[in-house]
Amino acid sequence: MRAHAARELTLAGIADAEVDADLLIGHVLGLSRGRVQALAIIGTPLADTDAVAIRELLRRRALREPLQHITGRAPFRSLELQVGPGVFVPRPETEQVAQFAIDALRSLPDPEPIGVDLGTGSGAIALALAVEVPNARIWAVENSPEAFPWTTRNFSQVGAANATLVFGDLADALPELDGTVAVVISNPPYIPADAIPRDPEVRLFDPAHALYGGADGLDVVRHVSRSALRLLRPGGVLVIEHGELQGAEIRALLAQDGWRAPATHRDYTTRDRATTALAP
Repeated sequence: MRAHAARELTLAGIADAEVDADLLIGHVLGLSRGRVQALAIIGTPLADTDAVAIRELLRRRALREPLQHITGRAPFRSLELQVGPGVFVPRPETEQVAQFAIDALRSLPDPEPIGVDLGTGSGAIALALAVEVPNARIWAVENSPEAFPWTTRNFSQVGAANATLVFGDLADALPELDGTVAVVISNPPYIPADAIPRDPEVRLFDPAHALYGGADGLDVVRHVSRSALRLLRPGGVLVIEHGELQGAEIRALLAQDGWRAPATHRDYTTRDRATTALAP
């Protein structure tokens, strides 16, 4: 079954067909990927009901439904989050972006530094900050009625007492924190309206609300800049995730808004992925 599953997904254009096959089989059987591989090597037979269930999941994946929607789970750093239709699936590259905020919070002498995640989606970044910097107080803001139930589930599941979730627009959120925040981070929608993603998993299944940022892709980034200026104390750190061709434009935008030391950082694939700046 494992070899057949990998071939089927390869024919459907899945880049990591063998990985996805292992994970789908493991999802049905309740096994790790390594255990699936071991059982395949020794030729362990499948129960008929399991084989039927696996074939149905393979059919869905071959139609390019995201793996995370099929399993209902998405890993992010040390967390495993619940995801599905209506919420953006967290990506591995965002784990590295979150590290900038985690490092900034850890470097502070404050007994309880404040971090804010604007447009939290599944809650991935905010919950990672809360879990990995337990002395920090983390606020997360989300305004999508479709995403918010997933965010709520993840906050409840992780149970980080130092994390607070708020339903609201990031443009005017959390006025009670103005001038007190140490770190603001955001992975906003940043795809230009006419730049339709090639991958069917993104184009057909990720919510447009989390993808598109207006004509140049930076409409929400502009709101993030203004909100972060309001929220951060002097010297506070802003972290924004963005597309690989947007670094220079975002640095210029931030400089015009009065931010200090805007700098763009590459991800592990050497693509520009995040820009940081310091509040004046």
